[in-house]
Amino acid sequence: MVTLDFDHARRAVASHGHVTPLLPAPGLTEWLGREVYLKAECFQNTGSFKVRGASARLEALSKNERLEGVVACSSGNHGRAVAFVADRMGIPATIFVPKWVDPVKLAGIQAAGAEARTVGSTFDESEAAAVAEAVETGRTYVSAYDDPWVIAGQGTIAFEVESALGERPSAIIAPLSGGGLLAGIAAAFREERAAVDGRSKGRSRNTAGRHSPVRTVGCSAANAAVMLASVERGQPVELPEQDTLANALAGGIGLQNRFSLDLVRDLVDDYPVVDEAAIADAMQYAVERLHLVVEGGGAVGLAAVLSGAWLPPKDLRPGPIVIVLSGGNVATDTLLEILRSSER
Repeated sequence: MVTLDFDHARRAVASHGHVTPLLPAPGLTEWLGREVYLKAECFQNTGSFKVRGASARLEALSKNERLEGVVACSSGNHGRAVAFVADRMGIPATIFVPKWVDPVKLAGIQAAGAEARTVGSTFDESEAAAVAEAVETGRTYVSAYDDPWVIAGQGTIAFEVESALGERPSAIIAPLSGGGLLAGIAAAFREERAAVDGRSKGRSRNTAGRHSPVRTVGCSAANAAVMLASVERGQPVELPEQDTLANALAGGIGLQNRFSLDLVRDLVDDYPVVDEAAIADAMQYAVERLHLVVEGGGAVGLAAVLSGAWLPPKDLRPGPIVIVLSGGNVATDTLLEILRSSER
């Protein structure tokens, strides 16, 4: 298993991000019959959890690497986060995005002062161009998902959740795409439990519940399920790119994937899949019932619960369930169309 430096990641995130709220969800609590909380990463700097991984990776750069600059590829949120952190640190950044990038996210990248290059009709084409640029220029490539620093940064969500609850959740539900988010969260809970078990060895105190395993649930959009297909195949695969409201989850995991696939395969318990209608319903629910703007990719965990694609298994231990709302960057026109459609 890859070693993840969570101590460094927590310091880095504290420098460029902040602790996001863990919100009680009474309606969902009634729906599932146990306490449900929402980790609102839509309130994070740049509007998504991605600032965590970007912070951890850029803070790990050497002085010379910072002077040379960084290159990234993104469907929007990762690029926006890299641009934001790079601007704060005075690091030149070039962000490659596919032609279908959400205009809200593209505007955020540009507003942070990064150079944005629109290349390729798919994420994979854009990523190939970004990697080639990094190799040619000698600049550091900042992967959105397959990088130990980035994965550790995303995993800081786990520590915040446990601190806010005062216990471990029984389950945590998060979007699954390149795998960095859920791999980081699952690995952080595993590492924290191992540390506690080591400190408690030989002691008689009961730590059940507080330090028992957390069920990790990775939710895929049906039209962006490359990681799930790769887990099922046992190796990285490519799939044709399809239109989806969850465009933040679009793209592949890289045929040379080194880290995120193994972590997801080894640490994730459940893999529900939701269709476009369920994603739209979840975005509508977020606005009308939760008073939150959540983008499609950020709403797939909520969609899995509302649609019944994931329900607590009978053997799930007692304790709260946490749903990660991973981002809130969505074009106004897209959100309005969803809300209007629900009125028809």
